[in-house]
Amino acid sequence: MPLLDTRVPAVLLRIDQNPFHHGTLGAVRSLGRAGVEVHVVADSARSPVHASRYVRQMHPPPLPGASPDDILGVLRRVADRIARPAVLVPMDDACAVAVARLRNELAPSYLLPTMPGTLPERVADKAELAAVCASAGVPHPMTLVPDSAARAAAAARQLGLPLVAKWSRPWLLPAGSGLRSTVLVRSVQQARELYLRTEEAGSRLLLQAYLPPGPNRDWFFHGYADHSGTLRAGGPGRKRLDWPRGAGLTAVGCWTPNPQVQALAERLTGELGYRGIFDLDFRRCGTTGSYHLLDFNPRPGAQFRLFADSAGLDVVRALHLDLTGRPLPNGAPMAGRTFVVENYAPLAALRAVPGGRELAWYAPDDRAPGWAMWGLWCRHVSRRLRERLGATAAAPEAPRLIPRASSPSLTDNEKASS
Repeated sequence: MPLLDTRVPAVLLRIDQNPFHHGTLGAVRSLGRAGVEVHVVADSARSPVHASRYVRQMHPPPLPGASPDDILGVLRRVADRIARPAVLVPMDDACAVAVARLRNELAPSYLLPTMPGTLPERVADKAELAAVCASAGVPHPMTLVPDSAARAAAAARQLGLPLVAKWSRPWLLPAGSGLRSTVLVRSVQQARELYLRTEEAGSRLLLQAYLPPGPNRDWFFHGYADHSGTLRAGGPGRKRLDWPRGAGLTAVGCWTPNPQVQALAERLTGELGYRGIFDLDFRRCGTTGSYHLLDFNPRPGAQFRLFADSAGLDVVRALHLDLTGRPLPNGAPMAGRTFVVENYAPLAALRAVPGGRELAWYAPDDRAPGWAMWGLWCRHVSRRLRERLGATAAAPEAPRLIPRASSPSLTDNEKASS
């Protein structure tokens, strides 16, 4: 008998149009290799995912910023095409929040974990996360949510500089606005100016104490809470390399046992009554040694395939097994296993790893997405270079100062400010 119930298809839903979202490809391969029919509701024009041999069909996704009714309409059309109940896997926060809200309307056609419909929205909202952590006794950086530009400036002075600014619901940020979900703020004026863009951002601005990065300080935990609330699959991982450096996504991660991170994940999901897949990000404080929760994502993390155990179980397979009433196998953790995103860490992708390694894009049994990614990545890098060179060429040339013979030369700082 196959591990998963191959009579039940899976539908992966992603509104985010990032073509380099390798987590979607990981879910396609994980389920497809187990014999599950996989449908993907996502942008197919630019994504290498559509080239995977394990995709049964790509479906047009809702547009960014789509309303819950729009998302419901798309999922109903997909359900009509499939014509039998399917496991639904949201792959970004916007989808996870919408699907939780629509659970009752989707239930006849889709299998979903049972939990309060507002819970994914609550944990994904970065302004609400501080209260969630406080109620569960999980460390979290000091966070202030100003209600005016003046209070944003006062909060910046209180927290100290630099500090971290975040939009509480980054999935609402309008495309082309230039606003980023997370920014390192270095001045009081910058905090004030960010607050003035609150209406444009579509959610509240929060200001957070900055925990500096450092060796072995960035950790994550991917897990699946089954119908009884027991954590199955997944585990703690250490971020060895990120992109961009210091505050980016995991480019190289390693499955590393960490009882403290494990205990925090169990405490938090247990207190909340959470059910389903989740992805937590932690940073260890260099002064106290405590692990602070930075983000709670109510969906699979992009590097979830790092935590494929000796039985082949990962969080996406755990979801499918649990929702179809099948037992979850008890595999052994594969500590030391490494996950590498080739386009962000090409040298790491070439090195041998004693504990085993999985690449985000390349796979011997599914080569086409890897080739498609490299073609897309080269065009992306070339375009960015042209944009930077164009911006440099368009900038007016600064007047050249010719100092008198008796004048002292400029210091490096003075050159930078002139």
